[in-house]
Amino acid sequence: MTVHLVGGGRDAVRGAALFRPFVDETLARVGDRRPTIVLLLVLEADDDSSVERFRGLLTDAGAPPQGICVRAILEGETFGADAIDAVDAIVVGGGLTPAYLDAVEPIAVEIRERVASGIPYLGFSAGAAIAPERALVGGYLRDGVMVSPEDAAEELGELAVRPGLGIVGVTVDVHAAQWGTLSRLVAAVDAGLIDAGAAIDEHTALTGDDVRGAGHVWDVARSAGSIQVSLRKG
Repeated sequence: MTVHLVGGGRDAVRGAALFRPFVDETLARVGDRRPTIVLLLVLEADDDSSVERFRGLLTDAGAPPQGICVRAILEGETFGADAIDAVDAIVVGGGLTPAYLDAVEPIAVEIRERVASGIPYLGFSAGAAIAPERALVGGYLRDGVMVSPEDAAEELGELAVRPGLGIVGVTVDVHAAQWGTLSRLVAAVDAGLIDAGAAIDEHTALTGDDVRGAGHVWDVARSAGSIQVSLRKG
């Protein structure tokens, strides 16, 4: 199985380049047949711009437009049981991370089974953050003390770790350098909420041990009683 985790970012050209290995892998799996790529999106009530944005990233990366199947719901809703039926690849987009985790809960087992069977998965921002077994879904406080910017808190106060999709082992945070979320990941490890994590910059992708794109992946782990941070660049 291949899981592609993208740390966010608004640049369409860079974004399409990060999506391309995922699309290439999907096309190679289906051969001469047109693939069905399901795009799962959780939208704010007054903003449906994400639909065309993510469609554009996929088509610019080489996906056939007729093969993109959009499943878009509003924050507070959940995906139906048929959301990922008969698909060749899964994309989970960006937005409010706790809302995404709530939305996929009814189909979490099916997503794990599809990915375990070899179907490629791409998570962008929130879609990356909910992929781990232990998902850091937001927050900016540790015991009432600020550890990261409130603007990146995902509408939560205290650091919040919840069971995620379980398709990757290491906990992930996103928008690392741009939103200052690295310190949140460090605080979560230090507090014992998670064992280790990887904070992904915008316009950067983590696929297994491979880092691609313009930024860094910041690895955070406990070592000899302290917290160790190391950098990987594509």
